[in-house]
Amino acid sequence: MEKIKNQIETELCSSIPNAFWDIKKHKVSLPYIDGFDEAQIATKKLIMFCVNSIPQRLPMRILLFSCLFSMPLCSIIFGIHITLVSGECLSDGRVCLEDEMSLLLRLKKTLKFNVAVSNKLVSWNRSADCSSWGGVTWDANGHVVGLDLSSESISGGFNSSSSLFSLQYLQSLNLAGNSFCGGLNWPNNSFCSSQIPSGFDRLANLIYLNLSNSGFSGQIPKEFSLLTSLVTIDFSSLGYLIGFPTLKLENPNLRMLVQNLKELRELHLNGVDISAEGKEWCQALSSSVPNLQVLSLSSCHLSGPIHSSLQKLRSLSRIRLDDNNFAAPVPQFLASFSNLTHLQLSSCGLTGTFPEKIIQVTTLQILDLSINLLEDSLPEFPQNGSLETLVLSDTKLWGKLPNSMGNLKKLTSIELARCHFSGPILNSVANLPQLIYLDLSENKFSGPIPSFSLSKRLTEINLSYNNLMGPIPFHWEQLVNLMNLDLRYNAITGNLPPSLFSLPSLQRLRLDNNQISGPIPDSVFELRCLSFLDLSSNKFNGKIELSNGQSSLTHLDLSQNQIHGNIPSWI
Repeated sequence: MEKIKNQIETELCSSIPNAFWDIKKHKVSLPYIDGFDEAQIATKKLIMFCVNSIPQRLPMRILLFSCLFSMPLCSIIFGIHITLVSGECLSDGRVCLEDEMSLLLRLKKTLKFNVAVSNKLVSWNRSADCSSWGGVTWDANGHVVGLDLSSESISGGFNSSSSLFSLQYLQSLNLAGNSFCGGLNWPNNSFCSSQIPSGFDRLANLIYLNLSNSGFSGQIPKEFSLLTSLVTIDFSSLGYLIGFPTLKLENPNLRMLVQNLKELRELHLNGVDISAEGKEWCQALSSSVPNLQVLSLSSCHLSGPIHSSLQKLRSLSRIRLDDNNFAAPVPQFLASFSNLTHLQLSSCGLTGTFPEKIIQVTTLQILDLSINLLEDSLPEFPQNGSLETLVLSDTKLWGKLPNSMGNLKKLTSIELARCHFSGPILNSVANLPQLIYLDLSENKFSGPIPSFSLSKRLTEINLSYNNLMGPIPFHWEQLVNLMNLDLRYNAITGNLPPSLFSLPSLQRLRLDNNQISGPIPDSVFELRCLSFLDLSSNKFNGKIELSNGQSSLTHLDLSQNQIHGNIPSWI
């Protein structure tokens, strides 16, 4: 046999053009050969397989070319059933089927998109390896199972006859962030209106569907209720914020849309006009999607109160219902969701007291109850809480911050602006190790400003419009990430600490309307990132020297002080 191989290599293979060996891999079905079932082998390997299997008495040249150009002869001689499937080979040996590639190229041809902005569609062409086609996922059999054309500046050319609907193995489809209504790229159109085309029901294997912020408006078609394998749906839109027509669920309504979607885990309908009362939309969900984990229905014209039937959805982990009109207290049953991580109920007309039981949910990471009519003091926080973001701004909450807030070691963001909180700002709050954003502005906090030297991740501190007094803390050098410090409209006294002007990332500094005195250090004008500086309405004195090297400063206010010096020409 070794002699035969050598003979082929020297006498026959050398006579075949080199380009022949570069033929792309084909899919070869070898059902009668153990270990080779549905194998992917190169044409060259196929030739050698045929050669290695033949009796030596047969003419080598005849059998070689029989294997190459007359596959049935190999089948007759060796009992091998060989099927060649046209397509291209991925780098790992998988195939891109020709039919599927043609469907994609036809889709590209019909879509209108900005070539200068696109980075996926522009990569679809015959000369490129199919594995490099942007946004396309192929399975082991060469079918398109994933298509991500999000943010591709698509402005039209998508209708019910689109070749996209012939991709019947498709499991994941993302068309978010386009403008299928035509015109400029979303969301910069002056007007945009286009209904979702029919045809999605042909994608029976679809698991993930994202049409968010794509310029669609009007009624959501009922055919989506036929896609019973769907796990995630996202029809969200921000178009209503700038006056664009929105999607709506009237006929079919929410119940009709989800009635067959038993596998659904995530439902995102932000900005879709549902216009339903609490009992109606809550029961529609609880009776149809028992395994729902993510519920996101902000700005959907929902009314309340939130019905207790919602608590049947025991798997809920993320609830976003902000910007609706519930006009009722926060339902205590929300605390019964043992996996709850996100609860966003801002601007919902919520009344009554703070939901104490909810704050005890140890899995809760994000709590947003801002812009509501809640009236109460804050409860004690749990010892081992997971809370990362706490947003209670624009409520009527009052009282002192509880010492137990210092237990929340994972907190990265605290927003308590425009409430009625009072008392001191606790050191335990100021020194939370993961804290990045702190806004306690427009309250009635009093006492000294705490040191933030242990909160090294802070990027923004806003304590403006309070009753804080005493000097600014001395040590700031650890806050290398701090970009915005706002202490205006307090009763701060003393001099400016030198370490405040060694912060490499500081961009905005507002200390106006206090009682700070002493000279203004020259180093304040040397901060390379500082663009906004307001020291007005204080008691600063002495001469100032404005360095000509301060090129990033765009706003400077030193008025209502007792300073003197020349105004440089660069201002």
